[in-house]
Amino acid sequence: MLAWGFVFLLTIIIHTTDSLSYALRLGGLRARRIGLALTVVGMLLLVSRTSNMAQGPLLGGMVDQAKEAAQLGGTDMRLELYMHGVLLAATVGTMLAILLYPTVVRMSARWIVHLENTGSIPALIRHLMRRNRWKHAGYYIKRPSWSMFTSLISGVIPKRLIILNIAVTAIYTTGVVSALYASFLWPAQGTAMSMSSGLINGVATVLLTLLIDPRLAVLSEKTLRGELPLIRMNSVYGWMIISRLAGTLLAQLLLVPLAIWLGWVMS
Repeated sequence: MLAWGFVFLLTIIIHTTDSLSYALRLGGLRARRIGLALTVVGMLLLVSRTSNMAQGPLLGGMVDQAKEAAQLGGTDMRLELYMHGVLLAATVGTMLAILLYPTVVRMSARWIVHLENTGSIPALIRHLMRRNRWKHAGYYIKRPSWSMFTSLISGVIPKRLIILNIAVTAIYTTGVVSALYASFLWPAQGTAMSMSSGLINGVATVLLTLLIDPRLAVLSEKTLRGELPLIRMNSVYGWMIISRLAGTLLAQLLLVPLAIWLGWVMS
């Protein structure tokens, strides 16, 4: 349970930071410094990747313990339930990001301007660590409101991007978890199963690289050139984070079917 608790916490961190990358990109558009915004996004995603490195061995250890218990005829670890709990943590992390989203959009525009002045990420961190820099932090705090949601549904809804982002998020969220669960269901091919998450995540990578990222880049460039109003990108990124939440919920339904599909492919 202690290991699962750490996995739950790390999964929340991973999905919170990944989801908040949309807020940083929008902040970069507001500051008209999209290149610097992507640098700050990279710093944020470093937190996600580091957490992911710690999460993997813990998840693998849980699966190994479940295999040993099954071989010895011991207590049922309810591994499937634990795996669904990990996916629940992804939903919790995304919901936390939605709560922080308006605040981070406001703050990130200031961070990006400070990065331009300081010249490097370490210098930016030292700059932000000064106590006097946070005395007016309350000004930037903003909670999500119902009016924000009504403005989303009353504007242009990027249906294609929403559907694609739901699919990509669902696949990425459950890819590794399904592969590890497949290694438990087919212990004889356990190593092959646990290494086969790329068969699942490869589809998401193709969709993200070919269809989602280029579209967001085109819309961002048009906004910087004044061809699109900034309020349009507010709506697009708002829908991206909401569709990401829907994707984590869809991942719950894909966990077992994808594990069974991997077992069929690898057997």
